[in-house]
Amino acid sequence: MAQITASTQDHLDVEEIKNDFVILKNGTVSAVIQTTAVNFNLLSEIEQDAIIAAFSMLLNSITFPVQVSIRSKRLDISKYIEKVKRTENKISDPLLKHQATAYRKFVQDIISENEVLDKRFYVIIPSNPFTPTSTGSGPFDFLLKLFGGHSRRFHVNVDTTLKAAVRDLVPKIDHVIKEFNRIGIKAKQLTTQELVELYFDIYNPSTVHGQRIRTNIDDYKTAIVNPAIVEE
Repeated sequence: MAQITASTQDHLDVEEIKNDFVILKNGTVSAVIQTTAVNFNLLSEIEQDAIIAAFSMLLNSITFPVQVSIRSKRLDISKYIEKVKRTENKISDPLLKHQATAYRKFVQDIISENEVLDKRFYVIIPSNPFTPTSTGSGPFDFLLKLFGGHSRRFHVNVDTTLKAAVRDLVPKIDHVIKEFNRIGIKAKQLTTQELVELYFDIYNPSTVHGQRIRTNIDDYKTAIVNPAIVEE
């Protein structure tokens, strides 16, 4: 009789999240930078030209691969509506109470007719591209997956991989953040806590928005789905 264990973590690309970096199972280490946005249409023509010129300089200054990701998520503002309603019930002045009621109904009408989206902007900076010989990942790996095969698994020494990648990534991170600041966009590298919450939210979209995940004892490594045990 043999026991076969399986876990959803086996199908994830993430090996570990440590020291504000994401370590993938192929040995790549990535930093995730979150940025604010600029409402381009509200700027004057001169300001728009300045933004375009500065953004062109930013692109020309980047000599390493980056990935830009925009994540849109439906925003749950039911708690905000409840807060407004509680405030409304405390108002004794009839005129102010009427205005508060009108505001609450206005917001409720908007969200009933339109989806309120929370948009987040990310720039992902990976470490130096890995080589097929060191990671087992080649240009034709997709054929193995297409025909039901699986690429070979490689043991990733997290500490050694991370130490080598940090030397490469830190100057790139500083450069990208400074260049974004030039065009009035605030940028920051996500911390370990923020990365864990981001990935948890991506893989658990139905979970309550804003749930806090503890990471002080590596809770993010704990399997959410218990492995199945098959007896033969």
